[in-house]
Amino acid sequence: KPSDDRLMDLMKAEYRLFRLVERQICLPEVCRLFKDIDDFLKTAATLMNRRKSRAGRSMENHVEYLLKDAKIPFDVRPQIDGEPDIVIPGKAAYDDPKFPTDKLFVVGVKTTCKDRWRQVTQEAPRIEWKHLITIQEGVSAKQLKQMHQHKVTLVVPQRLHSRYPQVKGARLMDMEAFIRTIRKTLT
Repeated sequence: KPSDDRLMDLMKAEYRLFRLVERQICLPEVCRLFKDIDDFLKTAATLMNRRKSRAGRSMENHVEYLLKDAKIPFDVRPQIDGEPDIVIPGKAAYDDPKFPTDKLFVVGVKTTCKDRWRQVTQEAPRIEWKHLITIQEGVSAKQLKQMHQHKVTLVVPQRLHSRYPQVKGARLMDMEAFIRTIRKTLT
């Protein structure tokens, strides 16, 4: 099964499990009588923040799994400029001034891009072009153009590509193409 489908399937399965556990843990808190509107909103905000945090970490775990399965060397959240999510082939290569920069990859992993894609541009300045893996279901043409201008390539599962606009010069990669590119570059 292609890595794109595997990533989407892993995210979907993990979310189903999370919701089962969440219901068991949070149901008593949700079913209690709220003191007031603020109490209700605080409880809802706590639940939503937990979901967002879980989704982001879950996606990072699934991307790590796919990279390991593809036998791609990498380090997660290495202590380098800006603390990128993933550096390929790793921190040691990044820190070695003799290691060719065209064989280094910095990868952000975000469930959604919003304006957080900009933080990827600030990470690992030694690497000119950055990659951002996301499962966001589309961005605007303006945002995609801005990403391209800031040298960020989006990596999006193939089944979501139709939800993205065509922007001259900007291209989307899928997970399979991303993995092939890394393998080809590192050999």
